[in-house]
Amino acid sequence: MTELGLFLSRKSINRSDVSRKTGISKTRLSELANNTSTKLRVDELYLIALAIDVDPCEVMREVCKGLKLKPDN
Repeated sequence: MTELGLFLSRKSINRSDVSRKTGISKTRLSELANNTSTKLRVDELYLIALAIDVDPCEVMREVCKGLKLKPDN
């Protein structure tokens, strides 16, 4: 499961409602929630955040929490 999938699960989000509100297909939402190689676009992140009434920055922090800058050499 992806970080987005874990976030949606923790919040008990109904993906069908998100799909209906955002226009993002249920298939695409499933890919974003389950397939770690699927890339989440910023417009999708923003629409999902609006649909679940969460600050988009909160979603981005969760989804991107594993990202780190490369150390200077």
